[in-house]
Amino acid sequence: MRNLLFRLLVVAAAQTLTLSAMAAGPKNAAPESPKNAASERKAASEKVHRLLIHVDQNDPAVMNLALNNATNVVEYYRSKGQNVAVDVVTYGPGLHMLRADTSPVQDRIRQMKDVAFPSTVQFSACNNTKEGMEKKEGHPVGILPDAVLVPSGVVHLMEMQEKGWAYIRP
Repeated sequence: MRNLLFRLLVVAAAQTLTLSAMAAGPKNAAPESPKNAASERKAASEKVHRLLIHVDQNDPAVMNLALNNATNVVEYYRSKGQNVAVDVVTYGPGLHMLRADTSPVQDRIRQMKDVAFPSTVQFSACNNTKEGMEKKEGHPVGILPDAVLVPSGVVHLMEMQEKGWAYIRP
């Protein structure tokens, strides 16, 4: 938890330094107009931060840590007046987090979707894993109504990172 908060503070400080350097511009440049500065601040405050959280273990402690991470990130950006999109991606044994019959955290998941607004929290369940579990167990596996099925959890993580999403694994 401290490590995540430290990383967030380091990133925020780096962004502040970068924005300060950009605002200063070249030494010989004309002073920036107030209109441009205001529009840059508005654009920075409207930026949507994007975070992937990877869960691949059937461990309630890991699942709760992932939800704590998501909650802390949402609350951090809310306090700054900014939005964040969080996607908790589960596959392998971690799919139990989103199974209707085995999830030890389903009440927290239900609450999280409501509490996050205006930010968003999505819970992505790997369909490859779901189909494998169904084949092994011999019956359909229900997924929580707050979750969405993605064709492959690993591919989803990869493609979202290629689109610039940040990634953590609790």
